[in-house]
Amino acid sequence: MKNIRSLCVYCGSSKNPKPYYVKAAADLGHLLAESDIKLVFGGGRVGLMGVVSDACMEKGGQVLGVMTDFLNEFEGGHTEITDLRIVSSMHERKMIMFDESDAFVILPGGLGTLDEAFEVLTWKQVGMHGKPIIFVDVERYWSGLFETFLNHMIENGFVRAEDKKLFTLVDSVDGVLQAVYDSPEANKDFVSKWG
Repeated sequence: MKNIRSLCVYCGSSKNPKPYYVKAAADLGHLLAESDIKLVFGGGRVGLMGVVSDACMEKGGQVLGVMTDFLNEFEGGHTEITDLRIVSSMHERKMIMFDESDAFVILPGGLGTLDEAFEVLTWKQVGMHGKPIIFVDVERYWSGLFETFLNHMIENGFVRAEDKKLFTLVDSVDGVLQAVYDSPEANKDFVSKWG
Protein backbone atom coordinates (compact mmCIF):
# COMPACT_ATOMS: atom_id res chain seq x y z
CA MET A 1 0.00 0.00 0.00
CA LYS A 2 1.33 3.42 -0.94
CA ASN A 3 2.18 5.84 1.87
CA ILE A 4 0.20 8.97 0.98
CA ARG A 5 0.88 11.87 3.30
CA SER A 6 -0.18 14.69 0.99
CA LEU A 7 -2.44 14.95 -2.01
CA CYS A 8 -2.68 17.73 -4.59
CA VAL A 9 -6.13 18.72 -5.80
CA TYR A 10 -6.55 20.51 -9.12
CA CYS A 11 -9.99 22.05 -9.57
CA GLY A 12 -11.88 25.07 -10.82
CA SER A 13 -11.82 28.51 -9.26
CA SER A 14 -14.83 29.85 -11.16
CA LYS A 15 -17.56 31.36 -9.02
CA ASN A 16 -20.92 29.65 -8.53
CA PRO A 17 -20.11 26.05 -9.51
CA LYS A 18 -23.06 23.65 -9.73
CA PRO A 19 -24.15 22.07 -6.42
CA TYR A 20 -22.97 18.54 -7.27
CA TYR A 21 -19.45 19.84 -7.96
CA VAL A 22 -19.52 21.76 -4.68
CA LYS A 23 -20.57 18.62 -2.82
CA ALA A 24 -17.78 16.58 -4.39
CA ALA A 25 -15.17 19.21 -3.45
CA ALA A 26 -16.47 19.40 0.14
CA ASP A 27 -16.56 15.60 0.42
CA LEU A 28 -12.96 15.41 -0.78
CA GLY A 29 -11.80 18.06 1.68
CA HIS A 30 -13.48 16.19 4.54
CA LEU A 31 -12.05 12.85 3.37
CA LEU A 32 -8.49 14.19 3.31
CA ALA A 33 -8.76 15.70 6.79
CA GLU A 34 -10.34 12.55 8.23
CA SER A 35 -7.60 10.43 6.59
CA ASP A 36 -4.81 12.67 7.95
CA ILE A 37 -3.68 13.54 4.40
CA LYS A 38 -2.48 17.09 3.79
CA LEU A 39 -4.29 18.97 1.03
CA VAL A 40 -2.09 20.80 -1.48
CA PHE A 41 -3.88 23.15 -3.87
CA GLY A 42 -3.57 26.38 -5.84
CA GLY A 43 -4.27 28.68 -2.90
CA GLY A 44 -7.49 30.27 -4.13
CA ARG A 45 -10.47 31.06 -1.91
CA VAL A 46 -13.19 30.99 -4.57
CA GLY A 47 -14.90 28.24 -6.56
CA LEU A 48 -14.11 24.61 -5.88
CA MET A 49 -10.67 25.64 -4.61
CA GLY A 50 -12.27 27.50 -1.74
CA VAL A 51 -14.75 24.69 -1.09
CA VAL A 52 -12.19 21.87 -0.86
CA SER A 53 -9.79 23.88 1.32
CA ASP A 54 -12.53 25.17 3.65
CA ALA A 55 -13.91 21.67 4.05
CA CYS A 56 -10.48 20.26 4.90
CA MET A 57 -9.82 23.02 7.45
CA GLU A 58 -13.31 22.58 8.92
CA LYS A 59 -12.43 18.99 9.86
CA GLY A 60 -9.04 19.92 11.31
CA GLY A 61 -6.95 19.04 8.27
CA GLN A 62 -3.67 20.50 7.08
CA VAL A 63 -3.83 22.69 3.95
CA LEU A 64 -1.02 24.09 1.83
CA GLY A 65 -1.98 26.65 -0.80
CA VAL A 66 0.46 27.92 -3.43
CA MET A 67 -0.42 31.06 -5.36
CA THR A 68 1.41 33.52 -7.60
CA ASP A 69 1.75 37.13 -6.58
CA PHE A 70 -0.23 38.14 -9.69
CA LEU A 71 -3.19 35.91 -8.83
CA ASN A 72 -2.96 36.96 -5.20
CA GLU A 73 -3.44 40.59 -6.23
CA PHE A 74 -6.13 39.68 -8.75
CA GLU A 75 -8.34 37.30 -6.76
CA GLY A 76 -6.71 37.03 -3.34
CA GLY A 77 -5.17 33.99 -1.73
CA HIS A 78 -6.90 31.94 0.92
CA THR A 79 -5.44 33.35 4.13
CA GLU A 80 -7.43 31.11 6.49
CA ILE A 81 -5.53 27.90 5.73
CA THR A 82 -2.56 26.27 7.44
CA ASP A 83 0.07 27.56 5.00
CA LEU A 84 -0.30 29.97 2.06
CA ARG A 85 2.83 30.48 -0.03
CA ILE A 86 3.05 33.33 -2.52
CA VAL A 87 5.50 32.74 -5.38
CA SER A 88 6.58 34.76 -8.41
CA SER A 89 5.59 32.51 -11.33
CA MET A 90 3.17 29.80 -12.43
CA HIS A 91 6.13 27.49 -13.07
CA GLU A 92 7.33 27.87 -9.48
CA ARG A 93 3.78 27.42 -8.19
CA LYS A 94 3.26 24.17 -10.10
CA MET A 95 6.69 22.81 -9.15
CA ILE A 96 6.08 23.38 -5.43
CA MET A 97 2.66 21.75 -5.69
CA PHE A 98 4.25 18.78 -7.46
CA ASP A 99 7.11 18.44 -4.97
CA GLU A 100 4.79 18.69 -1.95
CA SER A 101 2.38 15.99 -3.17
CA ASP A 102 2.36 12.19 -3.17
CA ALA A 103 -0.65 11.95 -5.52
CA PHE A 104 -2.94 14.11 -7.64
CA VAL A 105 -6.73 14.30 -7.78
CA ILE A 106 -8.47 16.28 -10.48
CA LEU A 107 -11.97 17.59 -9.84
CA PRO A 108 -13.97 19.47 -12.49
CA GLY A 109 -12.36 22.69 -13.65
CA GLY A 110 -11.42 24.78 -16.66
CA LEU A 111 -8.32 25.54 -18.69
CA GLY A 112 -6.07 26.00 -15.66
CA THR A 113 -7.15 22.64 -14.28
CA LEU A 114 -6.49 20.99 -17.65
CA ASP A 115 -3.06 22.64 -17.83
CA GLU A 116 -2.07 21.30 -14.41
CA ALA A 117 -3.53 17.85 -15.01
CA PHE A 118 -1.91 17.38 -18.40
CA GLU A 119 1.44 18.57 -17.12
CA VAL A 120 1.59 15.85 -14.44
CA LEU A 121 0.24 13.31 -16.96
CA THR A 122 2.99 14.25 -19.43
CA TRP A 123 5.66 14.09 -16.77
CA LYS A 124 4.43 10.64 -15.80
CA GLN A 125 4.31 9.55 -19.45
CA VAL A 126 8.00 10.36 -19.93
CA GLY A 127 9.05 8.71 -16.66
CA MET A 128 9.65 11.78 -14.50
CA HIS A 129 7.43 10.45 -11.70
CA GLY A 130 5.17 7.56 -10.78
CA LYS A 131 2.67 9.35 -8.53
CA PRO A 132 -1.00 8.35 -8.78
CA ILE A 133 -3.26 10.62 -10.86
CA ILE A 134 -7.01 10.32 -10.27
CA PHE A 135 -9.77 12.12 -12.18
CA VAL A 136 -13.10 12.37 -10.36
CA ASP A 137 -15.77 12.11 -13.07
CA VAL A 138 -18.54 13.97 -11.21
CA GLU A 139 -21.71 13.85 -13.31
CA ARG A 140 -19.52 12.52 -16.18
CA TYR A 141 -17.62 15.81 -16.37
CA TRP A 142 -14.45 14.16 -17.75
CA SER A 143 -16.13 11.41 -19.79
CA GLY A 144 -16.11 13.25 -23.13
CA LEU A 145 -12.39 13.92 -22.78
CA PHE A 146 -11.47 10.32 -22.07
CA GLU A 147 -14.14 8.39 -23.98
CA THR A 148 -13.92 10.49 -27.13
CA PHE A 149 -10.87 12.72 -27.48
CA LEU A 150 -8.27 10.46 -25.84
CA ASN A 151 -9.39 7.57 -28.03
CA HIS A 152 -9.21 9.91 -31.06
CA MET A 153 -5.57 10.72 -30.17
CA ILE A 154 -4.79 7.00 -29.77
CA GLU A 155 -6.44 6.12 -33.09
CA ASN A 156 -4.35 8.79 -34.81
CA GLY A 157 -1.08 7.60 -33.30
CA PHE A 158 -0.28 10.54 -31.03
CA VAL A 159 -0.93 8.70 -27.76
CA ARG A 160 -0.26 5.04 -26.98
CA ALA A 161 -3.11 2.82 -25.77
CA GLU A 162 -1.03 1.93 -22.70
CA ASP A 163 -1.00 5.59 -21.69
CA LYS A 164 -4.53 5.08 -20.42
CA LYS A 165 -2.78 3.50 -17.44
CA LEU A 166 -1.23 6.85 -16.51
CA PHE A 167 -4.40 7.81 -14.63
CA THR A 168 -7.53 6.39 -13.04
CA LEU A 169 -11.05 7.67 -13.59
CA VAL A 170 -13.47 7.29 -10.67
CA ASP A 171 -17.16 8.16 -10.52
CA SER A 172 -17.15 9.83 -7.12
CA VAL A 173 -14.99 10.96 -4.24
CA ASP A 174 -15.77 7.68 -2.48
CA GLY A 175 -13.42 5.89 -4.88
CA VAL A 176 -10.49 8.30 -4.63
CA LEU A 177 -8.34 6.79 -1.88
CA GLN A 178 -8.75 3.21 -3.10
CA ALA A 179 -7.80 4.35 -6.60
CA VAL A 180 -4.72 6.09 -5.20
CA TYR A 181 -3.64 2.95 -3.35
CA ASP A 182 -4.40 0.70 -6.34
CA SER A 183 -2.63 2.95 -8.85
CA PRO A 184 -0.20 0.96 -11.05
CA GLU A 185 3.53 1.39 -10.67
CA ALA A 186 5.40 3.89 -12.83
CA ASN A 187 6.04 3.00 -16.47
CA LYS A 188 9.73 2.13 -16.86
CA ASP A 189 9.44 1.65 -20.62
CA PHE A 190 8.47 5.22 -21.54
CA VAL A 191 11.25 5.50 -24.17
CA SER A 192 9.36 3.08 -26.41
CA LYS A 193 7.04 5.98 -27.25
CA TRP A 194 9.72 7.19 -29.62
CA GLY A 195 10.86 3.75 -30.79
